[in-house]
Amino acid sequence: MRVDLFDFDLPADRIALRPASPRDAARLLAARGSALSDHEMLDLPGLLRPGDRLVFNDTRVIPAQLEGRRGEARIGATLHKREGPRSWRAFVRNAKRLRPGDWIDFGADVTGVVEEKTEDGSILLRFDGEEPVELLLDRAGRMPLPPYIAGRRAADARDQDDYQTMFAREEGAVAAPTAALHFTPRLIERLADSGIGHETLTLHVGAGTFLPVKAEDTADHRMHSEWGRIGAETAERLNRTRTDGGRIIAVGTTSLRLLESAADEGGSIRPFEGDTAIFITPGYRFRAIDGLITNFHLPRSTLFMLVSALMGLETMRRAYAHAVAEGYRFYSYGDASLLLPME
Repeated sequence: MRVDLFDFDLPADRIALRPASPRDAARLLAARGSALSDHEMLDLPGLLRPGDRLVFNDTRVIPAQLEGRRGEARIGATLHKREGPRSWRAFVRNAKRLRPGDWIDFGADVTGVVEEKTEDGSILLRFDGEEPVELLLDRAGRMPLPPYIAGRRAADARDQDDYQTMFAREEGAVAAPTAALHFTPRLIERLADSGIGHETLTLHVGAGTFLPVKAEDTADHRMHSEWGRIGAETAERLNRTRTDGGRIIAVGTTSLRLLESAADEGGSIRPFEGDTAIFITPGYRFRAIDGLITNFHLPRSTLFMLVSALMGLETMRRAYAHAVAEGYRFYSYGDASLLLPME
């Protein structure tokens, strides 16, 4: 499909620079089939059914944004995928100044060597020393806010909490699974009281989620890969949910992509551990999920293509036009949507 079909106009003032407070006070646009309705996150229990099960991503964001020097050259690095105990793939600013074998000094006694460069300009970076890389990043790194926020304000102490979900446990993401930012213990309790359960899986979100689609046709876009895991007991409980008549509602596109990667042709979810580079566009047949809770995404992005695959492109264009007109807040710190296709 032509990538320009997924374009739309978004006023700059619709981009949220801070999350709603409290988190569950965010607005929620429900799209059930082609019908749209306006709500708040605390209304969610009444929009779902007893027996439904939400699936959250329990990845935890690490301080993956680094600033360093190679001689006189300033080097900015954003880690995006772990390749070994001390090695990470990284997108780099000023990459033309780097060659394999070059050392970068990130300050705070943290250094790394360029092991290789790839065609897209990213590098494989190996950190020096024997300390766990997590400790090095705690000293030298900072929270990797999305570029559409970081370009308008610096990360600060509030983001240390704001950019982690209540489920964050497994360290390794360089971007938050932002749909889950809207959930609080209060909301989870109300969902449980309504007979709606939840599960967690792990997908370490990479910075590639923010990369623009540069191809003119979706068939020519190469999707980034990310590492994920679904345990055997989690898979069994999710399959039982459907057997018992409940629906599986992914919270976030990260949860959705891992569930779909783990599902067989019949829709059964299998235990999974490894990389996934699944790219979902209109025409895809969903196997594992029955609905999605997600934020509002960038024009021409793989995530807007995904929601268009679930609901239909025209429905999503109409939903986004409604969200813009009604003042919904967009992107990582913005409001949410509940997407339930016609059964």
